[in-house]
Amino acid sequence: MLCDRTLINRIKRAQGQMQGIIQMMENDKTCVDILTQLKAVRSSIDKAIGVLTTTNLIQTIEQENDIKLDGLSDAINLIVKGI
Repeated sequence: MLCDRTLINRIKRAQGQMQGIIQMMENDKTCVDILTQLKAVRSSIDKAIGVLTTTNLIQTIEQENDIKLDGLSDAINLIVKGI
């Protein structure tokens, strides 16, 4: 599967958020603040899963049927935002 650069960037952003959470924990930030950041990371990862899944589906359909599916970005966005 070919991974889009935006997906890689999304994962790197989540990685940076996790590093920030570790720093928050080491600096004794409140549980509420840490929990808020953890939920943000979870949401980011859920969206990455949606993008990865739909991209893989499109690539599989295109390869198996020797066709090019264009104009699906709106549909993908609906799926990802619905997660």
